[in-house]
Amino acid sequence: GGNSMKKDFPLLTNIDIAYLDNASTTQKPKQVIQAIVDFYENSNANVHRGIYNLSQKASLMYAEAHETVAKFIGANEDEIIFTKGTTDSINILAQSLKKTLKEGDEIVISEMEHHSNIIPWQQVAKEVGARLKYIPITDKFELDMDKAKKLINKKTKIVSVVHMSNTLGTINPIKELTELAHKFGAVIIIDGAQSVPHMPIDVRGLDCDFLAFSGHKMVGPTGIGVLYGKRARLEKLDPSVFGGGMIKEVTKEAATWADLPEKFEAGTPAIAQAIGLAEAIRYLENIGMKKVFVHGQKLTKYAQEQLSQIEGIEIFGPEENRGSMIAFNVKGIHPHDVSEILNQKGVAVRAGNHCTMPLHNRFELQGSTRASFYIYNTEEDIDRLAKGIRTAKEILK
Repeated sequence: GGNSMKKDFPLLTNIDIAYLDNASTTQKPKQVIQAIVDFYENSNANVHRGIYNLSQKASLMYAEAHETVAKFIGANEDEIIFTKGTTDSINILAQSLKKTLKEGDEIVISEMEHHSNIIPWQQVAKEVGARLKYIPITDKFELDMDKAKKLINKKTKIVSVVHMSNTLGTINPIKELTELAHKFGAVIIIDGAQSVPHMPIDVRGLDCDFLAFSGHKMVGPTGIGVLYGKRARLEKLDPSVFGGGMIKEVTKEAATWADLPEKFEAGTPAIAQAIGLAEAIRYLENIGMKKVFVHGQKLTKYAQEQLSQIEGIEIFGPEENRGSMIAFNVKGIHPHDVSEILNQKGVAVRAGNHCTMPLHNRFELQGSTRASFYIYNTEEDIDRLAKGIRTAKEILK
């Protein structure tokens, strides 16, 4: 349960807050904070193969972090590239894949993408003269798979789709999309920013070519993310960031690249953060990802029940098969105002377009208020949310 877990999270013990902005970032348990402090106090050295013991120890811990992440998603350790986060992962990929595109090629994304999975592709399409196409969303807040089957064709080179929407909570049929993409030899990329923290993920089962996610949304540190890619795909790709640590041989004229994953990890990496992420994964594995998912489902159901009783509230997202968040609007009240009153009541939620403007435009919304849940949240947090919304209605009616 969320309450027994709260004691692991210093911020939640130090501050009386119903923290319901987990889709944006999560709080950190003391185990993760300690792992980072520990590294700096006892093991800090650079990882690019120093001969001395300390560097070898740091290098080993950094390599083990790759291993821990790999096991967590069912990949090989050389298929795990550390990046700054999901946004960084998608940008790195877009820059590298750009070299494989030509004019007239097509890139397919969806109307529910986060801006981080829209803008890189807009830029790439502009640069190479490719066409960007959007899988529409039905009125039930789900991907229109009939349209997807028409949009993905032999001109499609890249399909990049969110696994779990950060606004609607919709969980998309990745397997089906993967099969569609592969039927036409297209590469499929999954934005797992919301799904990896919340549910068991097996990249072999999903059969995706690439998966991007962030550490800070899964009780890990900021500044670290992951780009998973199938080994054969990563070996074929050229890196787009160059420098130390990613080379084999350098002459004045040319260079050859290091093996995976180093080839894509130029410069001094976020070593402490990688170690912190490995600790975050151990923390989640101790709970069990199935349990994490079930807890999120329970809270979301409870929130749907509680909020739907409030008059004048409109809830967005599918009824079933959704992740642990709930976006809503209160009739006649601006999302920012709802959020400010909630803030005064010690409830932290997000208001605005949640980096999904095209999605909000699709439903003709200026914005919405979003409450998103994680392992340490409780029904009591949701009660505070519902009470706060009722107060906002009274004050602002």
